[in-house]
Amino acid sequence: MRARFAVSALALGMAAGSTVAQAQIAKVTLYGQLNVDLEFVKGTTCPSAIAFASTNCPTGSDLSAQTSNPTVTRISSNSSRIGVRGTEYLGRGQVAIFQLESHVQADTGNSSSNGLASRETFVGLQGDWGTVKAGKFLTPYDDIVPIFGNAPTLTTSILSTAALWAQGPLPKSQGGFDARLGNSIRYETPLLGGFSAELQYSTRDSSGNTSGFNGGDNGDHASEVRHANVLSAGAFYSSGPLDIGLAYEYNHQVRSAEQNDHAFSVAAAYDIGSLVANPGTRVAGIYERLNYGTLAGSLTRNFWGFSATVPVGGGSFYAFWGRAGNGGGSAPDGTGVGMVTRGPDTSCDQFEVSYTYALSLRTLLYAGYVRLNNAANAFYTFNINEYAITTGAKPSGIVFGMTHFF
Repeated sequence: MRARFAVSALALGMAAGSTVAQAQIAKVTLYGQLNVDLEFVKGTTCPSAIAFASTNCPTGSDLSAQTSNPTVTRISSNSSRIGVRGTEYLGRGQVAIFQLESHVQADTGNSSSNGLASRETFVGLQGDWGTVKAGKFLTPYDDIVPIFGNAPTLTTSILSTAALWAQGPLPKSQGGFDARLGNSIRYETPLLGGFSAELQYSTRDSSGNTSGFNGGDNGDHASEVRHANVLSAGAFYSSGPLDIGLAYEYNHQVRSAEQNDHAFSVAAAYDIGSLVANPGTRVAGIYERLNYGTLAGSLTRNFWGFSATVPVGGGSFYAFWGRAGNGGGSAPDGTGVGMVTRGPDTSCDQFEVSYTYALSLRTLLYAGYVRLNNAANAFYTFNINEYAITTGAKPSGIVFGMTHFF
């Protein structure tokens, strides 16, 4: 009996020692960012305006009497967040990883609708073979944005270059392709000679049922029953001055039964600093094709854009132009999914300039101007901090912001 107790005690001690040893190479980090700006926004609206609605002004009266073009002053929080992430070395080159990230409404402090784990949250494993994780996160389709988008201002606020691209303002259930999806599993390859690839599968199940049409970005019981799902993939190359990205996403019966949607994007950027004697000068381009399945036929839309980033006076100057073309496809005129509508005069142009200056490694100041020129039958609005507009409106905004990382 005494011998057995001695052996058991020794085994317990060895296990405890192993646990302590592994705990010594575990790492947990608290991190976050606060990004707040002052916005002066202008755009034709009406008293009962609702974002994304094209017929939100009262009927039976003079439209001009019901609309206004005010300059609205707003304080906005732009993708502010707080999170905890960590790693634990498991041995033989294997690492357990986790992250729990929450949205912070830095302008009002009201996060009742954006609570704990509302942003990138997952658990996974990592090794020489790559990374696999499960939880809630953006899809590979979103990872193409930094190639052409306004990275100096963190691709957020009303300056976000995803206002037209991918129908960024809309949730997955309304035709958006730039969404953070719950109920996801994802694999990322290791970097191989500048190449990498990502694959993500998201179920539309009721485990994370949220309010909103067809379960928002997570799913609901109706989506679960019809086996709705999202498949997203990306392939990237980065070496020296060149960055290239391809991304594809397929939505199987996400909006409703028998309606499948898919999107394709290709982007490239090149650092021409050596050619213009200004290191860090970067030019980029983006092309996207959206294809929605509707009961009346297909609905398609092309998008293309160009950007430039130029170091100036210790900061970065950024300029962007993007155009969403008229809606096409076999569906009849007037058929719409989100803000894409089939027919003439349904296009929109986005113009943007900004300047970002780093006060330190953790603190940024930025200023910018953005404008959306909707054609007569279009009603695109900003991606982040949307502004309710009427059809054909041309919303614009001036931004002065500050970001601090911790």
